[in-house]
Amino acid sequence: MSLWTMIFLIVLVGCITSVMTERYKALAKSDRQGQDRQQPERFAAENAAQKRELEDLRERIKVLERIATDANSASALEARRVSDEIEALRDRQDS
Repeated sequence: MSLWTMIFLIVLVGCITSVMTERYKALAKSDRQGQDRQQPERFAAENAAQKRELEDLRERIKVLERIATDANSASALEARRVSDEIEALRDRQDS
């Protein structure tokens, strides 16, 4: 291979690389512009999803609060005391 052929090939590869890089940058720029147009729609969808998730969490907290307060109510404590007495009597019979 001659020196001029090598120089030509190097320049050709450089030009092809440059053209492909510019095409990639142009595609990336047009993709970003498309995303920017979709940004308000995406923001609204994410906001709605966050609101649903917040409502779900509030409902869970309400259930947990009810469980915590019901377990400490007078009737629950009485039921637990009676249950413990029954278990104690069963343990005495098994002994």
